Amino acid sequence: MATTYSGPARLILVDGALIPGMVSLNTYQRGGANGWGGSFRPDQTPAELTEAGDEIKLELPYDREGTVTVTGTRKLLATQVLISLAGSGPVPF
Repeated sequence: MATTYSGPARLILVDGALIPGMVSLNTYQRGGANGWGGSFRPDQTPAELTEAGDEIKLELPYDREGTVTVTGTRKLLATQVLISLAGSGPVPF
């Protein structure tokens, strides 16, 4: 199994809205616990994305999915944001 993934992905919000973009993910081990997470840069930033709550889906190519929580957002440019994600459950990459 890979320890990193960078490429296209989509966030699937609770209401079913699909947000395409690029993601950079990695696995990690902290204090004996294994986990995964990374960052997501949406192609466009809809308002509902900044209001996304816990446990939304992250869809990777080839029908691979994982559950993520948005842990933070920051502006990159006037029209772009970078979203920090923490994964839960099995690693999808």
